[in-house]
Amino acid sequence: MTATEPRSHPRLGHLDSLESEAVHIFREVAGEFERPVILFSGGKDSIVMLHLALKAFAPAPIPFSLLHVDTGHNFAEVLEYRDRVVAEHRLRLHVASVQEYIEAGKLRERPDGTRNPLQTMPLTEKIQAERFDAVLGGGRRDEEKARAKERVFSLRDEFSQWDPRRQRPELWQLYNGRHAPCEHVRVFPLSNWTELDVWQYIAREKIELPQIYYAHEREVFLRNSMWLTAGDWGGPRGAESVETRMVRYRTVGDMSCTGAVESEAVTLDQVIAEIAASRLTERGATRADDKMSEAAMEDRKREGYF
Repeated sequence: MTATEPRSHPRLGHLDSLESEAVHIFREVAGEFERPVILFSGGKDSIVMLHLALKAFAPAPIPFSLLHVDTGHNFAEVLEYRDRVVAEHRLRLHVASVQEYIEAGKLRERPDGTRNPLQTMPLTEKIQAERFDAVLGGGRRDEEKARAKERVFSLRDEFSQWDPRRQRPELWQLYNGRHAPCEHVRVFPLSNWTELDVWQYIAREKIELPQIYYAHEREVFLRNSMWLTAGDWGGPRGAESVETRMVRYRTVGDMSCTGAVESEAVTLDQVIAEIAASRLTERGATRADDKMSEAAMEDRKREGYF
Protein backbone atom coordinates (compact mmCIF):
# COMPACT_ATOMS: atom_id res chain seq x y z
CA MET A 1 0.00 0.00 0.00
CA THR A 2 1.37 3.41 -0.96
CA ALA A 3 1.02 6.56 1.11
CA THR A 4 -1.71 7.86 -1.20
CA GLU A 5 -3.89 4.73 -1.19
CA PRO A 6 -6.88 4.82 1.17
CA ARG A 7 -6.74 2.47 4.13
CA SER A 8 -9.34 -0.30 3.84
CA HIS A 9 -11.35 -1.37 6.87
CA PRO A 10 -12.89 -4.84 7.13
CA ARG A 11 -16.67 -4.75 7.10
CA LEU A 12 -18.55 -6.36 9.94
CA GLY A 13 -20.91 -9.17 9.06
CA HIS A 14 -24.63 -8.79 9.75
CA LEU A 15 -24.61 -10.58 13.12
CA ASP A 16 -21.38 -8.84 14.15
CA SER A 17 -22.99 -5.46 13.44
CA LEU A 18 -26.06 -6.32 15.52
CA GLU A 19 -23.87 -7.61 18.35
CA SER A 20 -21.70 -4.48 18.26
CA GLU A 21 -24.76 -2.22 18.40
CA ALA A 22 -26.23 -4.14 21.36
CA VAL A 23 -22.94 -4.14 23.28
CA HIS A 24 -22.69 -0.37 22.71
CA ILE A 25 -26.22 0.07 24.11
CA PHE A 26 -25.43 -1.97 27.24
CA ARG A 27 -22.32 0.11 27.87
CA GLU A 28 -24.25 3.35 27.33
CA VAL A 29 -26.81 2.22 29.92
CA ALA A 30 -24.07 1.36 32.40
CA GLY A 31 -22.54 4.81 31.91
CA GLU A 32 -25.75 6.85 32.06
CA PHE A 33 -27.90 5.19 34.74
CA GLU A 34 -27.51 4.39 38.43
CA ARG A 35 -29.87 1.42 38.89
CA PRO A 36 -30.43 -0.46 35.61
CA VAL A 37 -32.11 -3.87 35.49
CA ILE A 38 -32.58 -6.50 32.76
CA LEU A 39 -36.00 -8.05 32.28
CA PHE A 40 -35.24 -11.78 32.27
CA SER A 41 -37.89 -14.45 31.79
CA GLY A 42 -35.78 -17.37 30.59
CA GLY A 43 -37.12 -16.83 27.07
CA LYS A 44 -34.77 -16.79 24.08
CA ASP A 45 -34.65 -13.00 23.64
CA SER A 46 -33.82 -12.34 27.28
CA ILE A 47 -31.25 -15.16 27.15
CA VAL A 48 -29.56 -13.49 24.18
CA MET A 49 -29.67 -10.15 26.03
CA LEU A 50 -27.93 -11.67 29.04
CA HIS A 51 -25.32 -13.27 26.78
CA LEU A 52 -24.64 -9.87 25.17
CA ALA A 53 -24.41 -8.17 28.57
CA LEU A 54 -21.89 -10.75 29.76
CA LYS A 55 -19.85 -10.10 26.60
CA ALA A 56 -20.09 -6.33 27.01
CA PHE A 57 -18.45 -6.30 30.44
CA ALA A 58 -16.25 -9.43 30.46
CA PRO A 59 -14.22 -10.31 32.39
CA ALA A 60 -15.96 -8.10 34.98
CA PRO A 61 -19.41 -9.06 36.26
CA ILE A 62 -22.35 -7.31 34.63
CA PRO A 63 -23.41 -4.15 36.51
CA PHE A 64 -27.12 -5.04 36.30
CA SER A 65 -29.50 -7.18 38.29
CA LEU A 66 -32.33 -9.19 36.69
CA LEU A 67 -36.10 -8.78 37.02
CA HIS A 68 -38.74 -11.39 36.19
CA VAL A 69 -42.49 -10.83 36.31
CA ASP A 70 -43.73 -14.27 37.38
CA THR A 71 -47.36 -14.87 36.41
CA GLY A 72 -47.60 -18.12 38.36
CA HIS A 73 -48.45 -19.83 35.07
CA ASN A 74 -44.92 -20.05 33.70
CA PHE A 75 -43.50 -23.15 32.06
CA ALA A 76 -41.57 -25.27 34.57
CA GLU A 77 -38.72 -25.86 32.09
CA VAL A 78 -38.21 -22.12 31.69
CA LEU A 79 -38.22 -21.37 35.42
CA GLU A 80 -35.66 -24.14 35.99
CA TYR A 81 -33.44 -22.64 33.31
CA ARG A 82 -33.84 -19.12 34.79
CA ASP A 83 -32.79 -20.21 38.27
CA ARG A 84 -29.85 -22.25 36.98
CA VAL A 85 -28.47 -19.32 34.93
CA VAL A 86 -28.87 -16.91 37.84
CA ALA A 87 -26.93 -19.26 40.12
CA GLU A 88 -24.24 -19.97 37.49
CA HIS A 89 -23.42 -16.30 36.95
CA ARG A 90 -24.06 -15.24 40.57
CA LEU A 91 -26.66 -12.69 39.55
CA ARG A 92 -29.27 -10.97 41.68
CA LEU A 93 -32.82 -11.81 40.61
CA HIS A 94 -35.83 -9.68 41.55
CA VAL A 95 -39.22 -11.35 41.12
CA ALA A 96 -42.53 -9.50 40.80
CA SER A 97 -45.25 -12.08 41.48
CA VAL A 98 -48.72 -11.82 39.94
CA GLN A 99 -49.88 -14.62 42.27
CA GLU A 100 -48.96 -12.57 45.33
CA TYR A 101 -50.99 -9.62 44.02
CA ILE A 102 -54.01 -11.87 43.47
CA GLU A 103 -53.73 -13.35 46.96
CA ALA A 104 -53.44 -9.83 48.43
CA GLY A 105 -56.60 -8.73 46.59
CA LYS A 106 -54.77 -6.16 44.48
CA LEU A 107 -55.57 -8.03 41.27
CA ARG A 108 -58.51 -10.18 40.23
CA GLU A 109 -58.21 -13.41 38.27
CA ARG A 110 -59.58 -13.16 34.72
CA PRO A 111 -62.41 -15.51 33.65
CA ASP A 112 -60.24 -16.88 30.83
CA GLY A 113 -57.36 -17.68 33.21
CA THR A 114 -54.92 -15.51 31.26
CA ARG A 115 -52.51 -13.60 33.47
CA ASN A 116 -50.35 -11.79 30.93
CA PRO A 117 -52.54 -8.65 31.09
CA LEU A 118 -52.16 -8.71 34.90
CA GLN A 119 -48.39 -8.16 34.81
CA THR A 120 -48.47 -4.36 34.56
CA MET A 121 -49.07 -3.52 38.23
CA PRO A 122 -46.46 -5.93 39.69
CA LEU A 123 -43.89 -4.73 37.15
CA THR A 124 -44.45 -1.00 37.58
CA GLU A 125 -44.62 -1.17 41.37
CA LYS A 126 -41.41 -3.24 41.50
CA ILE A 127 -39.67 -0.64 39.31
CA GLN A 128 -40.82 2.12 41.66
CA ALA A 129 -39.97 0.21 44.85
CA GLU A 130 -36.45 -0.68 43.69
CA ARG A 131 -35.91 2.76 42.06
CA PHE A 132 -34.79 1.23 38.76
CA ASP A 133 -34.01 4.06 36.35
CA ALA A 134 -33.36 1.91 33.25
CA VAL A 135 -35.22 -1.29 32.41
CA LEU A 136 -33.73 -3.32 29.57
CA GLY A 137 -36.19 -5.48 27.62
CA GLY A 138 -35.88 -7.93 24.74
CA GLY A 139 -38.53 -6.34 22.51
CA ARG A 140 -37.83 -6.40 18.78
CA ARG A 141 -39.45 -4.20 16.15
CA ASP A 142 -40.38 -7.15 13.92
CA GLU A 143 -42.55 -8.81 16.56
CA GLU A 144 -45.66 -6.66 16.55
CA LYS A 145 -46.75 -3.30 15.14
CA ALA A 146 -46.90 -1.56 18.54
CA ARG A 147 -43.32 -2.65 19.24
CA ALA A 148 -42.21 -1.20 15.91
CA LYS A 149 -42.97 2.29 17.26
CA GLU A 150 -40.39 2.12 20.04
CA ARG A 151 -37.07 3.90 20.08
CA VAL A 152 -34.09 2.10 21.60
CA PHE A 153 -34.31 4.43 24.63
CA SER A 154 -38.00 4.89 25.46
CA LEU A 155 -38.89 7.37 28.19
CA ARG A 156 -41.60 6.43 30.72
CA ASP A 157 -43.29 8.88 33.08
CA GLU A 158 -43.66 8.54 36.84
CA PHE A 159 -46.53 6.09 36.28
CA SER A 160 -44.43 3.98 33.85
CA GLN A 161 -46.68 5.10 30.98
CA TRP A 162 -45.50 5.56 27.40
CA ASP A 163 -46.31 8.72 25.45
CA PRO A 164 -45.42 8.60 21.73
CA ARG A 165 -45.13 12.40 21.67
CA ARG A 166 -42.12 12.18 24.01
CA GLN A 167 -40.11 9.88 21.75
CA ARG A 168 -36.65 11.26 21.09
CA PRO A 169 -34.57 11.18 17.90
CA GLU A 170 -31.72 8.67 17.87
CA LEU A 171 -29.39 9.78 15.11
CA TRP A 172 -25.93 8.22 14.72
CA GLN A 173 -26.57 5.86 17.66
CA LEU A 174 -26.69 8.77 20.09
CA TYR A 175 -29.08 7.90 22.92
CA ASN A 176 -30.66 10.34 25.35
CA GLY A 177 -31.20 8.85 28.79
CA ARG A 178 -32.19 12.09 30.50
CA HIS A 179 -35.19 11.68 32.80
CA ALA A 180 -36.82 13.42 35.73
CA PRO A 181 -36.99 11.94 39.24
CA CYS A 182 -39.44 8.97 39.40
CA GLU A 183 -39.31 8.58 35.61
CA HIS A 184 -37.34 5.78 33.99
CA VAL A 185 -36.22 4.66 30.55
CA ARG A 186 -37.06 1.36 28.86
CA VAL A 187 -34.13 0.22 26.73
CA PHE A 188 -34.34 -2.29 23.86
CA PRO A 189 -30.90 -3.53 22.73
CA LEU A 190 -32.46 -6.03 20.27
CA SER A 191 -34.66 -3.45 18.53
CA ASN A 192 -33.07 -4.00 15.11
CA TRP A 193 -32.89 -7.80 15.36
CA THR A 194 -35.37 -10.18 13.74
CA GLU A 195 -36.47 -13.57 15.02
CA LEU A 196 -34.20 -15.17 12.43
CA ASP A 197 -31.26 -13.02 13.57
CA VAL A 198 -31.81 -14.19 17.14
CA TRP A 199 -31.78 -17.85 16.15
CA GLN A 200 -28.75 -17.48 13.89
CA TYR A 201 -26.90 -15.71 16.72
CA ILE A 202 -27.87 -18.47 19.16
CA ALA A 203 -26.43 -21.00 16.71
CA ARG A 204 -23.21 -19.01 16.16
CA GLU A 205 -22.61 -18.42 19.87
CA LYS A 206 -23.73 -21.93 20.88
CA ILE A 207 -26.14 -20.52 23.47
CA GLU A 208 -28.06 -23.07 25.50
CA LEU A 209 -31.86 -22.70 25.54
CA PRO A 210 -34.67 -24.43 27.44
CA GLN A 211 -35.66 -27.56 25.52
CA ILE A 212 -39.18 -26.17 25.13
CA TYR A 213 -37.89 -24.29 22.06
CA TYR A 214 -37.18 -27.55 20.22
CA ALA A 215 -39.74 -30.07 18.96
CA HIS A 216 -40.84 -32.55 21.62
CA GLU A 217 -43.91 -34.61 22.47
CA ARG A 218 -46.27 -32.66 24.69
CA GLU A 219 -49.82 -32.92 25.99
CA VAL A 220 -51.73 -30.03 24.43
CA PHE A 221 -55.28 -29.06 23.57
CA LEU A 222 -56.74 -26.87 20.84
CA ARG A 223 -58.35 -23.52 21.70
CA ASN A 224 -58.98 -20.73 19.20
CA SER A 225 -56.73 -22.46 16.65
CA MET A 226 -53.80 -22.58 19.10
CA TRP A 227 -52.20 -25.58 20.83
CA LEU A 228 -52.03 -24.76 24.54
CA THR A 229 -50.41 -26.74 27.34
CA ALA A 230 -52.87 -28.34 29.73
CA GLY A 231 -52.64 -27.10 33.31
CA ASP A 232 -54.51 -26.01 36.41
CA TRP A 233 -54.68 -22.46 35.04
CA GLY A 234 -57.98 -23.27 33.29
CA GLY A 235 -57.47 -25.68 30.44
CA PRO A 236 -58.82 -27.77 28.94
CA ARG A 237 -62.51 -26.98 29.41
CA GLY A 238 -65.79 -28.38 28.07
CA ALA A 239 -65.32 -30.27 24.83
CA GLU A 240 -61.60 -29.48 24.63
CA SER A 241 -59.57 -32.69 24.68
CA VAL A 242 -55.91 -33.30 25.46
CA GLU A 243 -53.74 -34.79 22.72
CA THR A 244 -50.09 -35.75 22.56
CA ARG A 245 -48.43 -33.91 19.68
CA MET A 246 -44.94 -33.10 18.43
CA VAL A 247 -44.64 -29.36 19.08
CA ARG A 248 -42.21 -26.60 19.94
CA TYR A 249 -42.55 -23.01 21.15
CA ARG A 250 -41.44 -19.98 19.15
CA THR A 251 -41.95 -17.62 22.07
CA VAL A 252 -42.46 -18.29 25.77
CA GLY A 253 -44.81 -16.39 28.08
CA ASP A 254 -47.77 -17.19 30.26
CA MET A 255 -48.84 -20.81 29.76
CA SER A 256 -52.46 -19.77 29.34
CA CYS A 257 -51.89 -17.66 26.23
CA THR A 258 -48.69 -18.96 24.61
CA GLY A 259 -49.40 -21.48 21.87
CA ALA A 260 -47.13 -24.19 20.53
CA VAL A 261 -46.59 -24.88 16.85
CA GLU A 262 -46.52 -28.36 15.38
CA SER A 263 -42.94 -29.06 14.36
CA GLU A 264 -40.31 -31.70 13.68
CA ALA A 265 -37.43 -29.25 14.29
CA VAL A 266 -35.27 -30.85 16.96
CA THR A 267 -31.96 -29.12 16.09
CA LEU A 268 -30.87 -25.50 15.73
CA ASP A 269 -30.40 -25.86 11.97
CA GLN A 270 -33.91 -27.27 11.60
CA VAL A 271 -35.40 -24.47 13.70
CA ILE A 272 -33.58 -21.84 11.62
CA ALA A 273 -34.84 -23.40 8.38
CA GLU A 274 -38.38 -23.44 9.77
CA ILE A 275 -38.23 -19.79 10.84
CA ALA A 276 -36.76 -18.72 7.50
CA ALA A 277 -39.72 -20.31 5.68
CA SER A 278 -42.39 -18.87 8.01
CA ARG A 279 -44.58 -15.96 6.92
CA LEU A 280 -46.09 -15.35 10.37
CA THR A 281 -44.41 -13.44 13.19
CA GLU A 282 -43.88 -15.45 16.35
CA ARG A 283 -46.36 -13.36 18.35
CA GLY A 284 -48.92 -13.36 15.57
CA ALA A 285 -48.76 -17.13 15.36
CA THR A 286 -48.54 -18.09 19.02
CA ARG A 287 -49.70 -15.35 21.42
CA ALA A 288 -53.40 -15.25 22.26
CA ASP A 289 -53.07 -12.10 24.37
CA ASP A 290 -52.10 -10.12 21.27
CA LYS A 291 -55.25 -11.30 19.50
CA MET A 292 -57.68 -9.87 22.06
CA SER A 293 -57.96 -6.69 20.01
CA GLU A 294 -56.11 -4.80 17.29
CA ALA A 295 -54.65 -2.51 19.93
CA ALA A 296 -53.95 -5.07 22.70
CA MET A 297 -50.20 -4.48 22.88
CA GLU A 298 -50.58 -0.74 22.29
CA ASP A 299 -52.94 -0.49 25.28
CA ARG A 300 -50.60 -2.45 27.54
CA LYS A 301 -47.69 -0.28 26.46
CA ARG A 302 -49.54 2.92 27.32
CA GLU A 303 -50.44 1.45 30.73
CA GLY A 304 -46.81 0.75 31.49
CA TYR A 305 -46.20 -2.96 30.84
CA PHE A 306 -44.22 -3.22 27.60
